[in-house]
Amino acid sequence: MKSLIKRYLAVVYESLLMLALALTLTAIYYMLFGDASHGWSRSGLQLLVWGSMGGYFVRCWTVTGQTLASQTWKLKVVDQQGQLLGWQQATLRYVVASVLFMPAGLTLWWAIVDRDQQFLHDRLLGTRIVWV
Repeated sequence: MKSLIKRYLAVVYESLLMLALALTLTAIYYMLFGDASHGWSRSGLQLLVWGSMGGYFVRCWTVTGQTLASQTWKLKVVDQQGQLLGWQQATLRYVVASVLFMPAGLTLWWAIVDRDQQFLHDRLLGTRIVWV
């Protein structure tokens, strides 16, 4: 259970970092393009934020296996052989995690019932979070 709590604390920390990124990008977007509350402007902002977050995660997972939050909590994302993820696997992990997070955080709740306390996207893709 300690492992699961540590993972959830890392998620909270990561969420705060992503909130800061989203607010910064939104402010810049607003200064450049004005109101983004509807239409194509809103879609553009959402794509910018989602893509920028994806770039951050994919880079971290392929270069060190660790984001800032996972470095703090001494966690690392690896494949089934214990190696760093390739860019395609990291990108797929980001996309699948994003989709599975939308229905009420499903991927996070899954870890409670998973035998290895892995998130659902890790279980499906053959990736895992390990202690460093």
